[in-house]
Amino acid sequence: MAEHIVVTCKVDKKKREIIEEGLKEHGELEFIYDKNSEERQRALKSAGIILAWHPAKEFGNDFDLVKKARFMQLLSAGADHVPFEKIPKNITIASNAGAYGEPMAEHVVAMALALSKRLMEEHENMKRGEFNMFGKPNKYIKDSTIGILGFGGIGKHTAHLFRSFGSRIFAMNTSGKSEEATDFIGTLKDLKYILESSDIVVLSMPLNNDTRGLIGKEQLEWMKPDAILVNVARGEIIRQKDLYEHLRDNPDFKAGLESWWVEPLRHGSFKLEYPLTQLPNVLASPHNSSIVPGVMDQAMEKVVTNVQHYITGKPIKGLLKREDYI
Repeated sequence: MAEHIVVTCKVDKKKREIIEEGLKEHGELEFIYDKNSEERQRALKSAGIILAWHPAKEFGNDFDLVKKARFMQLLSAGADHVPFEKIPKNITIASNAGAYGEPMAEHVVAMALALSKRLMEEHENMKRGEFNMFGKPNKYIKDSTIGILGFGGIGKHTAHLFRSFGSRIFAMNTSGKSEEATDFIGTLKDLKYILESSDIVVLSMPLNNDTRGLIGKEQLEWMKPDAILVNVARGEIIRQKDLYEHLRDNPDFKAGLESWWVEPLRHGSFKLEYPLTQLPNVLASPHNSSIVPGVMDQAMEKVVTNVQHYITGKPIKGLLKREDYI
């Protein structure tokens, strides 16, 4: 019997073509974003495989209709927005792990370089007519230690770029193992060692029960006084008040913030409890590190490949554990 593959998220012509080309031989495809309520409910009832971006928005109150589905593939790499408690337990859920890793890794390095070379500060000095050629020295990336917390797609691409500078890589993941070359790799139990050792710390881990609020006052104090912290993961991994106070009280400590606690896409607006963007040792960007030409089409191709692997019994990427989020 052919699979009934239902796409609940809105896709443009190009992405629809990618889905159709990759999955038309594996089942009956149905795109339901623009359909009426009755048609959507019928499709969800009979769906065996679901492609979704934001299930909470796309399913509304119809989660109880999804009874035949066995597999849900997310287009997003993160899964903290998924209402796992509403999705039937028999459904296997996979994220689009690593889909946006390459452009995000470039963004990490761009932020780290800008902060290391004090580009913002010197730009402001130059605007005032101050030519401080022999003023405060820049930081050297070569021979520095890069602590990467979260060694998945983003983390590995980031490591590759930093190794080209001659940096050491201290990484952390859930297993403490990786085929990717590192100078050290550990787990959460090694957090203090990695933070104490690193000149630049990169957050590229998922937001879940283990990582929410992971970086607070104590952890920030473990870091070097002139360390650089770059977050391209989720704002909630860091305790906002503690980060603000640490940056305010330690001007040589710097932060590149790409992910925020309250963002328009997830929460409807951008809001800060503390004026982080007003601090001179903060470099901010609007969670746009993955937004480069063609990246969404490439991400869709990865989604289609993962669904193909599920249907044909091959190993799939990005498997999610409900207990990490509920």
